[in-house]
Amino acid sequence: MLIPTARGPVSEAVVEALRGGPVRPVDPDDPYGDDLQLALHCCYELHYRGYPGVSPDLEWDPALLTLRRELERAFVSALRADVPAGDDVDAEVAALLVEPVGPQVRGVSHHLHRAGELWQLREYIVHRSIYHLKEADPQAWVIPRLSGPAKAALVTVEHDEYGGGTPDHMHSALFAAMMRELGLDEAYGAHVDRVPAPTLAEVNLMSLCGLHRELRGASVGQFAMVELTSSPGSERLVRGMRRMGCGEAAIRFYDEHVEADAVHEQVVRRGVLTPLLEAEPELAADVVFGIRAALHLGDRLGEHLLGCWERGESSLRP
Repeated sequence: MLIPTARGPVSEAVVEALRGGPVRPVDPDDPYGDDLQLALHCCYELHYRGYPGVSPDLEWDPALLTLRRELERAFVSALRADVPAGDDVDAEVAALLVEPVGPQVRGVSHHLHRAGELWQLREYIVHRSIYHLKEADPQAWVIPRLSGPAKAALVTVEHDEYGGGTPDHMHSALFAAMMRELGLDEAYGAHVDRVPAPTLAEVNLMSLCGLHRELRGASVGQFAMVELTSSPGSERLVRGMRRMGCGEAAIRFYDEHVEADAVHEQVVRRGVLTPLLEAEPELAADVVFGIRAALHLGDRLGEHLLGCWERGESSLRP
């Protein structure tokens, strides 16, 4: 897990701090840009596995936390400006359960299913590795912030994500195995320098919501969006990978998600969302925000990938 290469003054200030320098004040620029999103990613990584040679004390360094908070405010402000507000969780969930069909539907999993090439699949896996090699970890932070039935149901889903107690069945381990089968480096954090801002932003939203108790509703909303929409997309990816000639060892990760996330959908809807909103109805707007913000960032990443591939270009950074 190497310290990434800075992409501008903001991430340079964070990287310098990781290397032992003082934390310099900087003004956030583009909230969705490479510079800010990489800086946030580096700050959050201190709460996950950290970096070799970087003091664990830096995780709670007041100056670095102050800088991180400024970056978070810029990011959240941009999301709230771009994502319509709402508080009808039932309507939001119902919309997620409507699966668009037809050859005109645009989406990464649709493309990889219908006409994607192996190099595009491998690039997609590199993008997804930023989250899936620590799958379920960002959402684990919300567990102590819930209570009663909602907590119990969310832990049930997390237990499955972590392989039901079997290390080789952890979803992060299955993803790493898929990367090996596809000839990709499965080391944690190996591809951070290759992925652009839209990839980092998706995972940064998970970390941000998980680390802030005031955003626990948004964290549950983001988690619900993933679990409610994952199964159909995973099935398309399985079919696309078989069309490309991938072996069963490579396909296992997404094949597992076809069934697992279909079950998780029911648990999240009835076991997490319903009791959570019965106990804390004031969180409805945050749940909707979490769903819509995750969709917004997912769409941005999807457009980046498809746009690059349609031009015959790599979606990864040099």
